[in-house]
Amino acid sequence: MDSRALTLAFIGFGEAGEAFASSLDRSGLADVRAFDVQSDGALTERLQRAQVIGCASLAEALNGADWVISVVTADQANAVAIEAAALLSTGALFFDCNSCAPQTKQRSAAAITAAGGRYVDVAVMAPVLPARNRTPLLISGEHCDSALDALNRLNLNASIQAGPVGKASSVKMVRSIMVKGLEALTAECVLAGRLAGVEDDVLASLNASHPGADWAQRSAYNFERMLNHGGRRAAEMTEVCHFLNELGMAEPLSERTVSWQRRLGELNLAEAANDDVRVTADALISALKLQPLTED
Repeated sequence: MDSRALTLAFIGFGEAGEAFASSLDRSGLADVRAFDVQSDGALTERLQRAQVIGCASLAEALNGADWVISVVTADQANAVAIEAAALLSTGALFFDCNSCAPQTKQRSAAAITAAGGRYVDVAVMAPVLPARNRTPLLISGEHCDSALDALNRLNLNASIQAGPVGKASSVKMVRSIMVKGLEALTAECVLAGRLAGVEDDVLASLNASHPGADWAQRSAYNFERMLNHGGRRAAEMTEVCHFLNELGMAEPLSERTVSWQRRLGELNLAEAANDDVRVTADALISALKLQPLTED
C-alpha cells in the first residue's frame, strides 16, 4: 500500500461529485481538486461546501493526480476519458463512475490503458443522496484489487464484481431498465390519471395490489428525480438502449423511457416537485400543455 499523501481529482462536480467529496476520508490525501465544464455560481458553492479546490482546466485538475473520479453525464463520459488519457500520470487510477453501456466503458478503458493509466469500471448502484460515501459501488476490471484498496482508504462503499471492464456496468444498465423505466411509467400513469380525473382511484388500486406500498409518495419521489435529473437519466437510458441493441433486443421499451426522461428534464421545472403528487402533476400538465378530459 502506498502510504504517501495522494492527490484526488474529480472530473465533473455535480450532485455525485459533491456527495462523495464532502463525505470521504481525507486523512491520506494531500489535496482534493475538481474540474467541471459548468463554471457558474452553483459550482462555486458546491466546491466551497465540499472544501474542494476548483480548477480552471482539466489539465490543471489532473496534473500529478494519483486517483481520478469521473462523474460526468453518460453522453460525455467516453470523450472525457479520451481527453483525460493524455493528461494522466502514469499508473494513475481512473474511476469511471458514469452510467454507460459496457461497450462504452471498454472504449474508455482502451484509451486510458494505452496512455499508461489504470482504468476501473465503477457502477453507482443507488442514489448518492442521502447515502453519500455509503452509496454502494460495484467495480470491475483488471485493477480491482488496487482500486478496492484506494476506495477503502477513502471510506467509500465498494465491492468487486468479478469480471472484465463492463461487468459492473452490465449490472447497472440492466437495473436501470427497471428503475428509470418505472419512473417513466409513473409519469405516464399519474398524468393520465390526473387528466382523466381518476388519479386517486388508480393510486388506491395500486396500493391495494401492493400491500405496504404508498404509490402517491413513490410517484412524488419519481417525479422529483425526473424533474431534477431527467437529462442525465435520458443520457444513461440511451446507453442502456445501446447495450440492449448489442444483446439483439431491437426496439426496446427503454427507448420510450429515454423520451419521458428527456421530456421532463427539459422542462427545467425542478421547483415544481412537490410531496403532493397532484400538485406536481398539475404543474406538468400546464407546462406540457395537456388538456384534461371533459365530461359531456
